Amino acid sequence: MATLAMTPDASTIPTGKPFWQSGHRPTLLAAFLYFDIAFMCWVMLGPLAPIISKDLGLDPAQKGFMVAVPTLAGALIRLVNGFMVDRIGPKLTGTINQIVVIAGLFAAWYFGVSTYEGTLAVGVILGFAGASFAVSLPLASRWYPPEHQGKAMGIAGMGNSGTVFAALFAALLAKAYGWNNVFGLALIPLVAVFAFYLIAAKDSPDQPAPKPMSAYAAVLKEGDAWWFMLFYFVTFGGFVGLSGSLPTFYADSFGVTPVIAGYCTAAAVFMGSLLRPIGGALADRFGGIKTLTVVYVVAAALLGVIALVGTSGLALAVALFVAVMGTLGVGNGAVFQLVPQRFRKEIGVMTGLVGFGGGLGGFYLASSLGAIKKATGSASIGFLIFAALAVIALIGLTSVKSRWRTTWGAALQGARI
Repeated sequence: MATLAMTPDASTIPTGKPFWQSGHRPTLLAAFLYFDIAFMCWVMLGPLAPIISKDLGLDPAQKGFMVAVPTLAGALIRLVNGFMVDRIGPKLTGTINQIVVIAGLFAAWYFGVSTYEGTLAVGVILGFAGASFAVSLPLASRWYPPEHQGKAMGIAGMGNSGTVFAALFAALLAKAYGWNNVFGLALIPLVAVFAFYLIAAKDSPDQPAPKPMSAYAAVLKEGDAWWFMLFYFVTFGGFVGLSGSLPTFYADSFGVTPVIAGYCTAAAVFMGSLLRPIGGALADRFGGIKTLTVVYVVAAALLGVIALVGTSGLALAVALFVAVMGTLGVGNGAVFQLVPQRFRKEIGVMTGLVGFGGGLGGFYLASSLGAIKKATGSASIGFLIFAALAVIALIGLTSVKSRWRTTWGAALQGARI
């Protein structure tokens, strides 16, 4: 099968400049902040779930689905954003998405949410925040040469640290002001970051020409696109699925308050977010394939241990989830060190597609943990299944690594895969 973007051009030649001199720092900061606050909003139903479920009388399956809806909506909207980024540019695409989220949260706060169906509607709006992934990464990536892709994508992608803010403060604010008012309080950082984004963010002059719809279909014909979607299904799907599910897991398994459950979740989310740029830097140094190989081995082992002993004690559970989230964070950075090397000219649509795969992984994990808990009384089988998915990703990576290194990888200059 023919491959895309294998011939070096001006955009794939190393510049020789240090990282901080090779791109556009205000845009990188704007991409990070947009991603950060958007992700804070995207997962806010997770830490609020124990409070909302008690107020509305939800069962475990309903809780799991409520937490998973923003992830599924975000996955679908990422596809749309990928197309829009290539056609109208990342800055305008991000502007539209931020307006939708601000307007939607204002309506939820002003009119109030009092039903399960209402929380699902809010979840769909929050999906637009989760879709920021398909905007922020190409917004930053297009400013940087191949040898700095891992670091640039890692810094922009570290915006998933916004999930830490949600875990730390959502339940605390809900306890003080009521969970409906959390939607209104979220507007404060949203509007502030939106104003900065409008001023600081700029589209790179190296913007590819808009592509016809047939070009997007051509990308889907590439087997590598599907591999990247699978790899991110596990790494990012695990990260965001656990970010939304852990508050409920801690509250149900150990009887802690929603605030304490949020703090325990924040520790794991912080580690995953912190290690994402480090994963990109490791991939720049040692190659994305080697980095991902280690990630899948360690993640599968940790998830297997969690399935067996995850409810033995709160301290042990926190330590295990911190470790697995850190591992998945490294994997997120490594995947997006590889994607722009393989699909630089198609990075907009590929970010949407790969992000869609990651979002599906998060939706699957969050919804399946709730359904399995309702059916069996324990979420252990859900963790074990996700461990098996990590093994499948490892097998897939092993099967393609030689071809990658001898085809498109061999055409790169100044970058390791």
